[in-house]
Amino acid sequence: MGEQATIKSVITYLEMTERPSSPTPPRPAQKIALLRAENPTVSYYRYLYDTVGNDWFWWERRNMSDADLAHVVQDPKIEVFTLFVGGVPAGYGELDRRNEPDIELAYFGLMPEFIGQRLGGYFLRWLIDQAWTYDPKRLFVHTCTEDHPAAIHNYQRHGFVPYDQVTEEIPDPAKSGLFK
Repeated sequence: MGEQATIKSVITYLEMTERPSSPTPPRPAQKIALLRAENPTVSYYRYLYDTVGNDWFWWERRNMSDADLAHVVQDPKIEVFTLFVGGVPAGYGELDRRNEPDIELAYFGLMPEFIGQRLGGYFLRWLIDQAWTYDPKRLFVHTCTEDHPAAIHNYQRHGFVPYDQVTEEIPDPAKSGLFK
């Protein structure tokens, strides 16, 4: 048996402890809709997670059984929102309220075809505003070196402030067989 390939991943943890004071950006000109997937099916969730996360090596939930994943995403304190553009899923975001009064922006991203269309900033701010309707003590998120290169900048531009950074050795997602 060979040794499993690993990589060093730098994980940056960010938070905001106050509702943003800047105005919410205007809605993009495209035909968009934002919908909460109430009690999402595992197949729908996997479609969102796998499509958004494929290029960024999101792997944790790919390793979960359907039963374990359903237990998480169908929890009433997990909110999965899908951004649609012209009736087509363009991205998704997930708010995790299981540890209130803190709320985690657990996942956020766009489908590859919609990156670069100025939708990400609007959708991120919409999720931030949604989270603050619960009046959390703090809203937090993490990103890593495998995420989109603009992710950390986008989070900071919308009011998140780094509070910790760690380097972890993780199994190399590119060599896991989970990605196309």
